[in-house]
Amino acid sequence: MCSTNHYPSPDSEMVGAGKTETTRKQTPTLELSSAAQLPESSNCLSCSEDGRYLSMGHSRGLSVWCATSFVCVAEWLQDSLEIMCIQIIRMAETVYLLGTVDDMGVARIFEFHSEAVHLLTVVNHMENVNKRRICLALELSEGGDYGAAAMSCKGDVWLEVYHLPLEAWLKELKRTQSQDPSEHVDAEWSHFSVVLKIRPAGTTLHEPLKDMKTTDFFTHCCSLDVESSSSCQRLCTHHFLLPCGQLPGDSKKKFQPAGLPVAVCVWWSGSHNLLQYSLHKVPKNKPADVEPMPDVILPNAKEILCSAVSRCTQYIVVGLEGAMVYVWDRQSGSPLSVVLVSAADSAFLRVQLVDYWPESADDLQMFTAKVQLLVLCKSGVIYSVTTGRGTQSCTMQLTERSKDSKDLPTVITSVPFLHSLSLMVQRNGKMFLQDVINQTTVCYLTPPASHLFTTPCKPVYALSAKQKTLLIQGDQDPNCSALSEGGNQSQLFIFQFGEIDITKKYIVPLPDPPQQQTVCCVNLEESCNLYLEQRAQSVDERNKAVTQTWTQLQETAVTLQQQDGSATAS
Repeated sequence: MCSTNHYPSPDSEMVGAGKTETTRKQTPTLELSSAAQLPESSNCLSCSEDGRYLSMGHSRGLSVWCATSFVCVAEWLQDSLEIMCIQIIRMAETVYLLGTVDDMGVARIFEFHSEAVHLLTVVNHMENVNKRRICLALELSEGGDYGAAAMSCKGDVWLEVYHLPLEAWLKELKRTQSQDPSEHVDAEWSHFSVVLKIRPAGTTLHEPLKDMKTTDFFTHCCSLDVESSSSCQRLCTHHFLLPCGQLPGDSKKKFQPAGLPVAVCVWWSGSHNLLQYSLHKVPKNKPADVEPMPDVILPNAKEILCSAVSRCTQYIVVGLEGAMVYVWDRQSGSPLSVVLVSAADSAFLRVQLVDYWPESADDLQMFTAKVQLLVLCKSGVIYSVTTGRGTQSCTMQLTERSKDSKDLPTVITSVPFLHSLSLMVQRNGKMFLQDVINQTTVCYLTPPASHLFTTPCKPVYALSAKQKTLLIQGDQDPNCSALSEGGNQSQLFIFQFGEIDITKKYIVPLPDPPQQQTVCCVNLEESCNLYLEQRAQSVDERNKAVTQTWTQLQETAVTLQQQDGSATAS
């Protein structure tokens, strides 16, 4: 159980219109529930969505732990190999996939089952050191059907999307388990297939920009991106997208499994456009050097700085240059809302959706849909934004500009099992839960007096929604004279939020995982009709919002005129 202490919280951590007497009261401090010894030089941590297992990457490979007993159940070790990034997902009832990237940029995919880890494939073999492909990031889609890797080679960058042979791997796993262990025969695993190889806009366009046909909307938007970003290093951000009512250009394919990704959304640094590529339209025997064309393009007024996708992937949120936020609705193919967050603050660093458990996809009243966001600026200012179709957007400032670089937030993430609460970590090592609706600090989280949270600038942590638990790495405080029994070895600190009275009122029930049911995919005409119907149903709400906006503009104009008159008279 977590114990509580109290100390006064500084006013500077909660400012703005929402500051109340509550923020000046003492804020509880929650100590950890338990701790476990970690392998030496642990670099990364991931928790499976079902809450059963933890995967850890360290200086000699990886290990899989039970998420309840915190006992290591399986390892894959190799000398001089340091795993820097790791992800664990469930691909079958008792079978899990692990995706890793090591310190040399080599990506691997493993299979975990029955307390054994098998190496399935090395994504980017290093056969020729002069032409080696460096993996910058690897992500496996939920369920393991697809993977995506950002690659780099001699200054060129691109995104590769893979279809993973899950059925074949399960059969090969079963065949491997039926073999005599004394034979020591190395299993041969099926290889994945590359379904998309996406490069930054313009890298494969051979025509001069002036000769491009501006009547071609896709080509025109891509050419603008080439002109605006030709001098910068192109980096890729992508999101897997689930079925969402329509598959543009694919009206013949009427049904798709609900939990299976149907598209990938991509944007490149320096770009104004979100590009959506279908995962079910890739022709067979397609030449590898042919540039795939996007099925959907979502243009934005300014350069994209950050993005996020809702859990159901219906909403795509992008933070733009000039402090603007666009919320795109994939169901209608149009913006749900456009919000100017602040005209005076620094550029956006990150955008985060607060609601991880949106309403059911069967709810057709999307004209009243609302989304809540957290926006983090480079200055350290954090905003809460509530917006939606037919409603007036509301923006609240949660924190003020950081006066000291040590106060800058490094982590801001919604806690999926605690309603309206977000976990925040600062460079100075402070960690706390923030109520983004009421603008209050709910509690601080602290390690034992003899320890510090590891690298607050990039903490190693994971949230388990099933266990309602935060797991974070901590190290011995070098300034502490009393050493623990484990010496300087890292510890895994566990905070059980479900056992704490102060957070019980925020706990929300978790929805059932998405079932592999069929979802109807309408064509473009039906999608347009649905959008027009929503617009007609929301006319009263939108008229009310317009009236309120004009009233505010008139009041602002009168205030400015009065100020000008006073300045002239003086």
